[in-house]
Amino acid sequence: MLTYGPTRQRELLAAPGISRAVHNCIKRRIDPILSGMNKSVAEFATKPRGDTAFRVAVKPAGKRVRAVFAGETIADSTDAVVWYETRLPCVYYFPRKDVRMDFLQRTGHRTHCPFKGNASYWTIEAGNQTADNVVWSYENPLEDAQDIVDYLAFDWDVMEAWYEDEKQVLEQPQDPAPSNLNIFSDWLLNEAWNTASARELVARLSNCLFSSGVPVWRLQLLIRTLHPQLFATSYTWWRDTGEVDIFSAPHDILESRRLKESPYAPILEGAGGVRRSMDGPDPTFDFPILQELHARGGTDYVAMPLFFSDGQINIISLVSDRSGGFSTNELGQFYEILPVLSRLFEVHALRRTAITLLDTYLGKHTGQRVLEGSIKRGDSENIHAVIWFCDLRDSTALTESLDREEYLAMLNQFFDCMAGAVLDHGGEVLKFIGDAILAIFPIEDPDSPEAAEHAIDAAQDAQRRIAMINQQGVKRGAKAIGFGVGMHIGDLMYGNIGTSGRLDFTVIGSAVNEASRIESMCKTLDQSILLSAEFARHFPTRLISLGTHDLRGVSAPQELFTLSSSG
Repeated sequence: MLTYGPTRQRELLAAPGISRAVHNCIKRRIDPILSGMNKSVAEFATKPRGDTAFRVAVKPAGKRVRAVFAGETIADSTDAVVWYETRLPCVYYFPRKDVRMDFLQRTGHRTHCPFKGNASYWTIEAGNQTADNVVWSYENPLEDAQDIVDYLAFDWDVMEAWYEDEKQVLEQPQDPAPSNLNIFSDWLLNEAWNTASARELVARLSNCLFSSGVPVWRLQLLIRTLHPQLFATSYTWWRDTGEVDIFSAPHDILESRRLKESPYAPILEGAGGVRRSMDGPDPTFDFPILQELHARGGTDYVAMPLFFSDGQINIISLVSDRSGGFSTNELGQFYEILPVLSRLFEVHALRRTAITLLDTYLGKHTGQRVLEGSIKRGDSENIHAVIWFCDLRDSTALTESLDREEYLAMLNQFFDCMAGAVLDHGGEVLKFIGDAILAIFPIEDPDSPEAAEHAIDAAQDAQRRIAMINQQGVKRGAKAIGFGVGMHIGDLMYGNIGTSGRLDFTVIGSAVNEASRIESMCKTLDQSILLSAEFARHFPTRLISLGTHDLRGVSAPQELFTLSSSG
């Protein structure tokens, strides 16, 4: 079993993209868990489940409490209260009347606690010093935190000095109530890290919660995605089926009414979390999804932000169908492990992003090669393949006659048709070279015409797609798109070339040059598709010879072919 020590685990939180307020919030949560997780699992196994109860409580401080920043007393009160929360340091909350609000500047930052609600934040500005988002208040708290409504708390470590009855206090007070290991720590240590995908982690997490007595009926995870076509991926587990459904949401879902009216919308905008009870005689259904869930038997809804180390906001939500919903202990135990869960989900998300980017920019097969370790200059293999080279006809004239937006729109239409056809018929697009495309159809069996057939099918498919676009474009007065495709078969070196710091995974060899020269003859011979004699040897039917021609840079004349009209 691989585990990180406390020092390395805390370093994972120190990413530069995450705000101090979020960092401190996560750190307060993760530190006690990390300490507990480094106890032996055997010790945990001997403890009765009742020892792990999670509690929150508010009590009067019973003394004068004062907080100083940059030489200024920012808060001074005999009416302060103390917030107790299992495994966390105590926090002083000051009534607003006893806080120097003239030193505070409200910000738009928000965090969420499942039993206190959404916290609003302020920045302190005093003397020549500024501390961002280090003061918070629950201005509209949940039921468990009504005693601190409109009270303000301060980040202990940021304040210059703390005093109790004018005696300076150097260490933040600790909750005297005994606390033991989080009930999910054993699962985190033994199972959670050993999952192959986000989907599997969601399934195991859901089963762990339910088997631990948490009345979770539905669990949903939304992970934002770095993808040219997708905004996010959601994973939804229902207890009724025990399965995890995956939905890939396109970018245009951001404009959809369903998302805009969802509890997820304010969370994605940084407004904290959402907690709604659907139980009782008069529940609040301010989001349509709540009414849907209530109609199916839901009683309690909790949605919380799940932060990645760069500050990216993702969302995890729990729904219960038990009368009364989730207890403070159940949510507290779960909330404690969110920072660790976020790192686990981030690992899966980063791998998924790496695969997506490699597939997008290199191609699926090439990207897989790189991901498997072909990353050094010179890493290569010899392959036999169909080489496809295509080019947009008269591109120079088009750039002069069309404005930039029109030309780019036409170029992307051309690429959609040509590259789309290659990909749909099993080819690999290796490179966009200006207005040209280099692609291959690898040949596994030299005696099989399969790769050549796929390449021919792709060429004819691309031809049909271009014809359809031209037919529609002519009606709008747009210029027709012309193109040429040259195909050849030969041996290639497939791998990394370039400098040690900037590599390109591509194919090189004389066969690539010949395919390019064959394509350049399309305009000369007034053909859209030209094929080499070597290609014709693999695919002799449905072809017409156009005679022998000299190719620039190729020593011997070459016989060229095109498709018959019936082909």
